[in-house]
Amino acid sequence: MRIGKHNYIQQLRLQNEDALMYVIDVYGGLLMAVIRKHLFGLPERQEECFDDALLNIWQNIAAFDETKNTFQNWAAAIARYRAIDYLRRHQREPVMVDLADAAIAREDGALKRMIEEEISRETEKMLSCLKPVDRELFYRLYVQEQSVDQVSLEMGMKKTVIYNHLSRGKEKIRRAHGEKTAFRASLDAPKRVQ
Repeated sequence: MRIGKHNYIQQLRLQNEDALMYVIDVYGGLLMAVIRKHLFGLPERQEECFDDALLNIWQNIAAFDETKNTFQNWAAAIARYRAIDYLRRHQREPVMVDLADAAIAREDGALKRMIEEEISRETEKMLSCLKPVDRELFYRLYVQEQSVDQVSLEMGMKKTVIYNHLSRGKEKIRRAHGEKTAFRASLDAPKRVQ
């Protein structure tokens, strides 16, 4: 069967690898551009991130809803969130720096600041659709990685209320950004929250 613009989504849902090759041919440049924009300081991670984005598209195509978004935007959002995940992981990796070489240390510090700023901007953008109390909950749980118990104690909220806020907040973010699957991929709840 010939894969084209009229049947590639259906064929992806049927797990036809030719449809994935079509996506790479047609949208690969866009996905790589999105990834490079976010991982410009980590060129060695770009190909791996691209592969992860394709895998995420392949595994989650059943969740794509063409009535809510275009495939192009949905796939680009997945690439974007995968790249942000790579930035987060890189930020947490220990960096080996020869302290005798001050130039390398300065470059690494500048790169780390740029990564932190990019993550901060993306987080603010994602959470902008939420009420202030919900933004604070998401920030504490997903950025600061506080436990639900700690947030409950500090904010004076019952755990069930926190979970309700999180559930409604996730749905608001999904509606605002139009990427149900990409959001799930990028905002997996910390194990202690579940």
